[in-house]
Amino acid sequence: MERMWAIIERDLRRFRRSPMLIVVSLFMPLVQLVVLGHAFGGQLKNLKVGLVDQDHGVPALQLQELGNAIAANARTFEWVPFNDPGSALSALRNGHVNGVLTIPPGFSRRTLVGDEPRVALVEDNTDGFVSATLSASFASMLRAYGVRSRDPPRMMSQPTLDVVELYPYVPYIQYLLPGITVMSIFMMVMIGGGIIFIDDKGRGLHEGYLVTPVTRLELIAGFNLSGAIKGMLAGIMLITLGSAIAGVPHAFAATKLLKLLLVIAISSVTLVSMMFLLMVRVTDPLLPRALFGVLNTLLWFPSGAVYPQQAFPGWMRAIAVADPFTYSVHALKAVLLKNAGFGAIGFDLVFMTVFSVVTMGAATLLFKREL
Repeated sequence: MERMWAIIERDLRRFRRSPMLIVVSLFMPLVQLVVLGHAFGGQLKNLKVGLVDQDHGVPALQLQELGNAIAANARTFEWVPFNDPGSALSALRNGHVNGVLTIPPGFSRRTLVGDEPRVALVEDNTDGFVSATLSASFASMLRAYGVRSRDPPRMMSQPTLDVVELYPYVPYIQYLLPGITVMSIFMMVMIGGGIIFIDDKGRGLHEGYLVTPVTRLELIAGFNLSGAIKGMLAGIMLITLGSAIAGVPHAFAATKLLKLLLVIAISSVTLVSMMFLLMVRVTDPLLPRALFGVLNTLLWFPSGAVYPQQAFPGWMRAIAVADPFTYSVHALKAVLLKNAGFGAIGFDLVFMTVFSVVTMGAATLLFKREL
């Protein structure tokens, strides 16, 4: 028993010297409970719906007022007015709105005479959760409008909703593919970047770099580019095989592949820069392995990879704003599922580029040239 207790005591002393590892081990299940508990199945709110009123009659204004009441109370959606259908559809394709409701000319006249008035809802159906919520919300709104409009004797006809899907049907496996691609990049930079760097420190290989005339910036850039290349290989492999498995239409078109390659490259640099900043002062080889699960939960699920961010509570949306996963997932979805141009992904690329520069600069300042 004494010899066994000596082994137990030695191992517990070593564990005690890693307080961060203790904290991560104890609180990771709690973090997963809180994040996962709010990441699925919440009620979607504050969706942006473009409104194109080509009628401008009293019944059309009453329909808009009913939408304003929903925006003020249930907050399912909010209006974004447009002057013409072309600019509204362009905003929809670029991801600035989630749908476009068009009130056609003659809507008020048809409503007053009971001649089957119709309105059109154009949806971005690449997100099935959002499109289903909008369809249900506007169908309910028009039913309420029909009940209210029967009170005056002249208004006898309930409007009909024509739903138009902007893109071909998108199954959930295609919706999930961009998020899984980002996850594969993250796993590769975590293992091939952060963990290998810590293991090199533990084996003494890190000391060889410190006796060379290579500058801190050159060392950081070399480590990051090496990890980014590994992340790119993982991302390209998964997006290629995943597109074939999921049946993504026109997945291998030349222009789409070039845009996907650019997004994957910038995403890889961004994630490896973030990981290196987190690992640059770490010495315990167990810590990055424990952090992997926490970072996975804190960064991947709030990014909108598996469920729309409009269903998240405010604190999770705040995490998503600063989360580089958010912009990588959004850019990959826009290119892969919509074949969108740079107008839709430009901000994502700029954010990730600035994030990479900031994290790489911070890692360079924190990097020690001495043991």
